[in-house]
Amino acid sequence: MSLLWTAEELVTIMRARPVGQLPEGVIGISIDSRTIGQGEAFFAIRGDRFDGHDYVVKAMHGGAALAVVSEDKLVAFGHVQLPLLVVTNVLEAMEALARAARARSQAKIIAVTGSVGKTTTKEMLRTVLSPSGLTHVSPASFNNHWGVPLTLARLPADAAFGVFEIGMNHPGEITPLVKLVKPHVAIITAIAAAHLGAFKDVNQIARAKAEIFSGLDRDGVALINRDDKRYKLLNELAREAGVKRIMSFGTKRGAHFRAINVRPLTDCTVVDARIGEEPVTYKIGAPGAHFVSNSLAVLGAVSLAGANLAKAGLAMARVKPEKGRGERHLLNLGSGRFTLIDESYNANPASVTAAIALLAGAPKGARGRRIAVLGDMLELGNASQRLHKSLRKPLEAGGIDLVYLVGPEMQALAEELDPAMLAGHYASAADLEKPLLSALKPGDVVMTKASLGTKFTGLVAAMIKACTPAAATSGDGDAGGDASSKPVGRATG
Repeated sequence: MSLLWTAEELVTIMRARPVGQLPEGVIGISIDSRTIGQGEAFFAIRGDRFDGHDYVVKAMHGGAALAVVSEDKLVAFGHVQLPLLVVTNVLEAMEALARAARARSQAKIIAVTGSVGKTTTKEMLRTVLSPSGLTHVSPASFNNHWGVPLTLARLPADAAFGVFEIGMNHPGEITPLVKLVKPHVAIITAIAAAHLGAFKDVNQIARAKAEIFSGLDRDGVALINRDDKRYKLLNELAREAGVKRIMSFGTKRGAHFRAINVRPLTDCTVVDARIGEEPVTYKIGAPGAHFVSNSLAVLGAVSLAGANLAKAGLAMARVKPEKGRGERHLLNLGSGRFTLIDESYNANPASVTAAIALLAGAPKGARGRRIAVLGDMLELGNASQRLHKSLRKPLEAGGIDLVYLVGPEMQALAEELDPAMLAGHYASAADLEKPLLSALKPGDVVMTKASLGTKFTGLVAAMIKACTPAAATSGDGDAGGDASSKPVGRATG
């Protein structure tokens, strides 16, 4: 396997002091001693809860070729038989390596941000760009102050494409990250009330997301959602940032990358679109309106990056959601089966509304019900009560039969719902496990959605453990519609 960085490059770029006999180089970079690979460099990053310096020995036993450590921690490693690179600050050293990776790369770089759909869009780009050349994408949502430089430092010198997800919780967080990445294409998927506790209003969120324009390559393109309520504001902010090329995606007239006709099916979506001047028909391997919007941004970016559009369109059929982001599980339930749609990864008002729409369109068994299991949406500040109450309308419009609620913030919605729809309100996800399992019937379709802090992943795991997954079939009246174990969509990024 070829080297990602030579030891000489690491020393020079990071201004590091070597201790011990250095290897020729490293084939990768890691900050996690649990998953480090043979021949990789371990960067001892100090996080909010853990200090990587405490795991250097574990990294050594895991096969690390060397470790990058802070000067003020060096005394603790006198007994460690591992070559070290000593720096003043490990995170700053990794950022220096990230800048060097970007400087040497000839890849077309795409950056993605937005309140929803970031990870979906990133993963779509991985799938559809790969047929056109070596595509570098982070393995998870590495979108913060250490995740972005880590992903960039891992960028192979011969990559054809690089895709970077950039997130934020507060104003000013995107700017330093996008200036590292220097994208050729900057995508804002959508603006919604996420992390509203740190902002005055949604317009402020839009302004924070628009920081992604500040790091665009000189000839770069801003790619904005034409259907978004803040489209005009984002367009103005892009111009203020000096962006010369501003393009859009969506369903509205005037979008440069536009869906002309959308045909939602049980387990996929067929889209007729115009990508620039090119008519394209493609199938997305999962249903959901949010997938359509993200796919238009993705194919727009493919076109702008000079990748093969035909291959990308064909690859859309392979797009599947990740764990907790719309997976469908067909589970046994005594005399029948029910379908679980796992949307438990995270939640904000826009993504919950999309998940409700996904549930509303999911086939159910002849005697089944559509059941929404919703937990608190966190970090909404003073708008929390209003935004939780606002979920009543999409639940009613979607014809949802029963709603289970979890957490104190959901009290506002509990008070709004028709008593016939409200199945129960519980303090925690753990409290809901037994009542929910005992209430399920063959043919039901259950969708779970909540912010990470509500620990819905445990609720989902408990349901799967209690109900052995059923074998895939062609579907029947008690299977909750299409009885496959394929994912059905995703409503958050």
